[in-house]
Amino acid sequence: MSAKTYIEPQTTIPVYDECDILVVGGGSAGHSAAVAAARAGNKNIILLERYGYCGGDVTGGYVLLIPSLSFHEKTYVRGLQEEWFTRLQKIPGAVVGPAPELAGSTDPLLMRAYAPYGGATMVKPSRVCHGFVIEPNQLKIELDVMLAEHADAIRVMYHSWGVKPIMENGVCKGVLFESKEGRKAILAKQVIDATGDADLCRLSGAPTSSAIDDECRCGSTALVYRLGGIDHNRFRQWRQANPEDAAALAATAAKIHGFRSGLLAATQRDVVWVNNWQPKRDCSKITDQTATEMGTRLKIREILDYYRTACPEIFRNAYLYDIAPQLGTRGSHRIVGEHVIGANDWAFPKEHDDCIAWHCTVDTLNDNAPIEIPYRAILPQKVDNLLAPGRHISADAIAIDNVNLIPQCVGTGQAAGVAAAVAVAEGSTAHTVNIRKVQDILAGEQDVPLPRNEHTDPSYMECLVAHEYGLYTEPAKRARESHDAAGAYRHWTLSGGSGVPDSHGVE
Repeated sequence: MSAKTYIEPQTTIPVYDECDILVVGGGSAGHSAAVAAARAGNKNIILLERYGYCGGDVTGGYVLLIPSLSFHEKTYVRGLQEEWFTRLQKIPGAVVGPAPELAGSTDPLLMRAYAPYGGATMVKPSRVCHGFVIEPNQLKIELDVMLAEHADAIRVMYHSWGVKPIMENGVCKGVLFESKEGRKAILAKQVIDATGDADLCRLSGAPTSSAIDDECRCGSTALVYRLGGIDHNRFRQWRQANPEDAAALAATAAKIHGFRSGLLAATQRDVVWVNNWQPKRDCSKITDQTATEMGTRLKIREILDYYRTACPEIFRNAYLYDIAPQLGTRGSHRIVGEHVIGANDWAFPKEHDDCIAWHCTVDTLNDNAPIEIPYRAILPQKVDNLLAPGRHISADAIAIDNVNLIPQCVGTGQAAGVAAAVAVAEGSTAHTVNIRKVQDILAGEQDVPLPRNEHTDPSYMECLVAHEYGLYTEPAKRARESHDAAGAYRHWTLSGGSGVPDSHGVE
């Protein structure tokens, strides 16, 4: 990077529009925030998105697996995330996975049927878990349908990149954005940073962190692509029958790629998606972004030739189906919020009075038992009227691995949208918003189960108590006994937990 500088001349920025709630970023967090705010009654919302579609990592980065929505027989992750499933179920070929009523089943036939799709992934005992795989283009359309249903409340601005918050005495008053029409401003009463990399928060004066454990999932990037002409069921059967050959195939593929990858089940029977984990790369750095994209594409033809030659019975007819239009992002900058989520949130059943979501993790310390995510984890310090849901929520370098998957982005985005709507309606700030009212709207009107809320069926808490919050697992016991939850979590991650790619393809 050059050491030279350039002084930009002072200029006057025209105000393009004004609104109550401005959502910057239309990924799973931002889209959910806009829809939730509209359903909470606000009629003056702008959704700003740099691409020409919503969904972010899901529809653009091809993160096709939506995992771990249930614990035993109860589905704790509902709301807009569950609505994705129910909407896509009506569209042929748009979604595959067990319905929520199958959660907790120990039927071996169901577990075998759904194992490739994030189904039978839990332990003690093995059981079906509600989770699903989506077809990204169908979801891309459906997310637009959801926005169109709220056209009276949400103004969508695609191809518009939010670049800088407008700050006055520590309060966010709007955002500067760039588009083909030049640099302009949008003024807002509440701003939601759903950029994924805390782009606005970093420039607002709020503290942020970029510390990531390089050995964990978040310390890697990806460029997902899909291969056609491959029957994933046949591939799984071949892999199980020929474990040594399968290991050799994966090892050579890793050498060609230069990183680990996994061939995972898609919604189409004859298509697989190739997830990958490119280590020690930061998705907010130009050099790492470029190396990820170019480096992956330059190896795809060689990989295909190798697969066809080394395993013709499976790959003889394989071909490149498509390449994700967006970089696969996992971790970079995130906020240091009023609460920082850590490994202790898994090792102990922590309760938060400002809980905005119950979210399961991915078979880590506590057997996938849901943890409570507090509002304070999306609330930046030192600035006001700026919320930060999504994969940049407040968590430490290790815990972030399991609270920035798609379900957590949807859930925290939905909560941020409701909070912003309540704050505008009552004239409060993001820091002083009536959190009880936010929780009541989420639990009572938007199908989000919350602990200790009168609108939530008591059976949700009874299920956690009956199954000891998942704290019977050996890693959880060791964490509590050693008083080193972070150490236990990192050991679990590196020995086969969420940080290591497996057959379930955790993003």
